[in-house]
Amino acid sequence: QVQLVESGGGLVQAGGSLRLSCAASGRTFSRYAMGWFRQAPGKVREFLAAINWGTGNVLHTDSVKGRFTISRDIPNNTVHMQMNSLKPEDTAVYYCAAKSQSFSGIPYYSLPGWYDYWGQGTQVTVSS
Repeated sequence: QVQLVESGGGLVQAGGSLRLSCAASGRTFSRYAMGWFRQAPGKVREFLAAINWGTGNVLHTDSVKGRFTISRDIPNNTVHMQMNSLKPEDTAVYYCAAKSQSFSGIPYYSLPGWYDYWGQGTQVTVSS
């Protein structure tokens, strides 16, 4: 059974940085796609970035491009999200997700319902 465990959230001042981690277990993930989402109170779950585990191909949504970077650590089965220049509006619960296939040009990867597995989330709070 796939398990995803996020870590690295916390409280940071505006302009600061955090690195989120998602430790994945229970499968061989070489053919998987991994995604990061966030959800602020009263808002829908928002896609941030995705990575194909096998090829390393990445996608970032425009709103975080240049500030957030998704990457994977193959030996440790971990996906990271480096977040720089954080803003108060980045405050949310951040989730890691896994899909048992790679993403392609069709943007299903941006839809929460496309993913098969989810972590429990990690809180990120950015103070002004």
